[in-house]
Amino acid sequence: MTPTAGPVLGKGRATYREVLAEPRFRLLFSTRTVAITADSLRITTFSVLVFEATGSALLSALAFGIGFLPQLFGSLLLGSLADRLPPRALIAGGYALECAAALLLALVRMPIAASLGVVALVALATPVFSGASSRLVAQWLEGDAYVLGRSLNNIAASGAQLFGLALGGAVVAVLGPHRALAVSAALYLGCALAIRIRLPRLQPGGSGGAGDEGGAVRASLRGAGLLLRARTVRRLMLAQWLPPAFVAGAEGLIVAYAGGHHFAPGRYAVLMGCLPVGMLVGDLLVGRLLRPPTRERLVVPLTALMGLPLIGFAAEPGVGVASCLLLLCGFGFAYGLGLQRPFLDALPQDGQGQAFGLLGSGSMTLQGVGPACFGPVAAGIGTGGAIALAGGAAALAAGWILTWHPPPPPVPVPNRSTGPENSTEQHACGSPAR
Repeated sequence: MTPTAGPVLGKGRATYREVLAEPRFRLLFSTRTVAITADSLRITTFSVLVFEATGSALLSALAFGIGFLPQLFGSLLLGSLADRLPPRALIAGGYALECAAALLLALVRMPIAASLGVVALVALATPVFSGASSRLVAQWLEGDAYVLGRSLNNIAASGAQLFGLALGGAVVAVLGPHRALAVSAALYLGCALAIRIRLPRLQPGGSGGAGDEGGAVRASLRGAGLLLRARTVRRLMLAQWLPPAFVAGAEGLIVAYAGGHHFAPGRYAVLMGCLPVGMLVGDLLVGRLLRPPTRERLVVPLTALMGLPLIGFAAEPGVGVASCLLLLCGFGFAYGLGLQRPFLDALPQDGQGQAFGLLGSGSMTLQGVGPACFGPVAAGIGTGGAIALAGGAAALAAGWILTWHPPPPPVPVPNRSTGPENSTEQHACGSPAR
């Protein structure tokens, strides 16, 4: 069993090596990376399976997105369970549920509506165990170590999505979609067993127990209401929701843009891969090379970088220029690193699991809504114009963040009596680092 060490303190500037040295975080990090690979494999394979069965592009697209849209409802109705139930059982149970769903899709020939319902039901529970996992990361990594932990998760997520998409194509070609779903089930099962065996037995994080007379649903709705009514929390959530949603609206048009401009076959895949590559590089460089106050100062410029390159699609660029624009857009996603510590500081201590679940589920839901909003726009003004409009909306979101996002206080200059280790021990809001 993994030893229970104390939290990793990130006073001043932490390193990725220090973060990965925490064995409990390393366990959650590795299992999450494998699970994201399994997600990508399951999502793409299920979409292929639905298309083969129906020949409907609409149902195939619905199969691709059905795992995202219900998550917000799950967070609102069940989110409090992330703080009320033991995290080991919750996280392992979540992976086991994913495994069972993938096996059911692989082994049982169900009507398409029933298959979609199975994936949607699992999506309702996703914010609960993902919120519990995020709460543990915030508990074990403090200060800048927490920010770099989030950065590592972002980097691994981008890489795992790319690998999962490539693996999905290869496995479906070799084994067929049903056996490919069984492979994803095996990956989920491995994650569940690793958490069950290696994660220590821990207590729930919230003050309310399972016997709270309000019940889980009422407590979840009440907790979500309290979070969204808190002005600082609401602003920081919207800042992490809106720009990616606008970019997702543009991303959903890339295939149509490539087809409308008669790019060579397979070029759309190159364009689709530019965003996660840019995200990976951005998180790595911003997380590794910049100090915490600098990351927080760059929130607005990096948010603007997500949107401004997309405006260049109004000129209908070719593959080379379009790829560069998408790489720059992906790099801008590193803006989120500058919001992590302010967001954590703004959360109530006994509702962090629900808050992280709501943050993730809201982001996933809005990223699913983005393409639905900008798709009809493309029918009227063309795909290039619609992508540019989505970029303009992301740039406007950067302007909105500028109206309220306070810059961090200046870092004190070290002198003879103040060592460098004390020069960066202030949070963005001026409170001492934990």
